[in-house]
Amino acid sequence: MGKLSTHVLDITQGKPGAGVKVALFSVGAEGKLLLKMDMTNADGRCGAPLLEGDTFKAGQYELVFNAGDYFAAQGMDLPSPRFIDLVTIAFGVANADENYHVPLVVSPWAYSTYRGS
Repeated sequence: MGKLSTHVLDITQGKPGAGVKVALFSVGAEGKLLLKMDMTNADGRCGAPLLEGDTFKAGQYELVFNAGDYFAAQGMDLPSPRFIDLVTIAFGVANADENYHVPLVVSPWAYSTYRGS
């Protein structure tokens, strides 16, 4: 069985994004369902996979990262409203037997992601 994991990289400071709140939702015909809330550790990672084993299923998901609060806590001078605040990454899992790693590479002005393993 596969697993779902994430991490945050703060490219403004060139370090892991520690202390970023992360919410994971499943998305279906009934709408969004909150599956898990977590916070990144000193390495910018959640302490355990977000989903694994029988809880990890094929389907549509969203990860929501509270990047704006993270950058504010870093003491950065941010505009109001913030340009990057809540970052939502909507993605699909086609095969739950594979590993899906969905990282966030972020600054107060831009972000990107990719599928890792």
